[in-house]
Amino acid sequence: MMFSLTPAIDRVRDAASASHLRACIFLLLLSLAAFLPGFSTLQPLDRDEPRFAQASKQMLESGDFVDIRFQDEARHKKPVGIYWLQSAAVKAGEALGVPEARTQIWLYRIPSLVGATAAVLLTYWALLAFLSPPLALLGGALMASAVLLGVEARIAKTDALLAACAVASMGALARTWLDWTRSLAFVPDRRNWLVFWGATALGLLIKGPIVPMVWGFAILVLSASQRSFRWLKPLRFGPGLLLCLVVALPWFAAIMIKTGGSFFAESVGQDMLGKVAEGQEKHWGPPGLYLLFFFATYWPAAAFAAMAVPFAWVRRKEPQILFLIAWIVPSWLVFEAVPTKLPHYVLPLYPAITALLLLAVLNGGINRHRRGAVLTACLVVIVPLTLMGTILFGNWTLDHAVPWLALPFFALVLLAAISVVVAFRRLDFEGALWRCVPASLLLTIAVYPFAIESLRSLKLSPRLAEAARSVGCADPAVITLGYREPSLVFLTGTKLAMAASGADAAAFLNQPGCRVAFVENRFADDFKAALSSQPTKPRLVTTINGFNLNGGRQLEVAVFTRSPG
Repeated sequence: MMFSLTPAIDRVRDAASASHLRACIFLLLLSLAAFLPGFSTLQPLDRDEPRFAQASKQMLESGDFVDIRFQDEARHKKPVGIYWLQSAAVKAGEALGVPEARTQIWLYRIPSLVGATAAVLLTYWALLAFLSPPLALLGGALMASAVLLGVEARIAKTDALLAACAVASMGALARTWLDWTRSLAFVPDRRNWLVFWGATALGLLIKGPIVPMVWGFAILVLSASQRSFRWLKPLRFGPGLLLCLVVALPWFAAIMIKTGGSFFAESVGQDMLGKVAEGQEKHWGPPGLYLLFFFATYWPAAAFAAMAVPFAWVRRKEPQILFLIAWIVPSWLVFEAVPTKLPHYVLPLYPAITALLLLAVLNGGINRHRRGAVLTACLVVIVPLTLMGTILFGNWTLDHAVPWLALPFFALVLLAAISVVVAFRRLDFEGALWRCVPASLLLTIAVYPFAIESLRSLKLSPRLAEAARSVGCADPAVITLGYREPSLVFLTGTKLAMAASGADAAAFLNQPGCRVAFVENRFADDFKAALSSQPTKPRLVTTINGFNLNGGRQLEVAVFTRSPG
């Protein structure tokens, strides 16, 4: 039965790659199938996602679309682009009548969904400079299937959009380079320079200098090989830099004036250079960690990408391979050297890895008989098996539950993954890669709507916010003692007060109006001692138990209220 997939794969591939329009429609539908499960039901993921979403929400509340703030704290880490896009998505949701739009995290995720889908489509476009339409289509499908892009599509932050900007700029740069080296099968569009600089300008507003860093390193490597920068002439650096200034400079000037230059001191001096100097926010990792991450984050194609490395080394001087190496290696080495390690940093390099893998397949560069090749291919099975075990262990340990609805899909994932290995053993490398796509889709269905959704212990903030809404008044004032994750601010409101002691929480509850206090168990005695001097005691609404991934601690949070009167 496993072998019967081949004719179906061939029919789908041939039909979808018959025209660029069909290819784009196919990849669009595939992206939605890959990214939408769990998109609207997954709780805000601490800590970065709710920080971005809350800052965007405060822009809507204040009408100030220049400064970036989280409650009363300046959030001068990233440029404004993502906040504008999230604010626009929420505003559109309000216009369309979405209830409580400003606390619906899925609205803030829409720019990430668009960015991830654009990254898939732009991977197809970029790979057309290297490969035939059917293989470029496969490249786009592999990007849609990559675990890391699927994660970023569901998180309201910058990285999916950044990946789209990076692949657009590098696709334009590839056309310029391959045309110069006479390795391009078509004449680049004269507007290619607009794609390059437009993507760079948007990238600057999304995440600062990351996109220019990626193409800057590539340009240095490629120009060194030619001992000349003349090949860059079609990119029109003069008008292009002017375009970047027109797009990005107004906001950078406005924020500099508004903050007196503190934005640049914090974003460059503390955020960017701080990551270079030391691991920030407990995200330190040794060099080489991204290689370890890679086999999970680029699953299911990662094992085959590793097999393409010998091919890339042997043919490293060929223009196509040299370009892809220049895209991948310098930036990867920089990310490995920086102490702060987060898996999404290397996402802009994945389209190049995809292209290199497919060139190896096309040119016989994948050697099934090389020592360890079949064992490496078995990672396609081992990675989801490990993930399944981790999720089942987490469900049982935290909630004494089994995600029964996920189990049939997990079984199908294993069958699909085994079919990938079988196709590889039969030397059907392209068929093996196409089989990776349904394996990834099945894993997506198993994990996001079912396995993760059943982890009730991880939903501390949503459950606390729901408890606050249940006290019987429309808009209670809320304070929290101990537990203070950003998701709680996003879900309960910008005015959420942070107590430093039990006395602060008790005094807050003693003020007029409808009030709610969240008290973490480790502060319970302090809180009770502060209440002892008050004539009336607050009512205990409920006690919520859960697990905080940030810090890895079991928590117990009591919810108290005092109604007006």
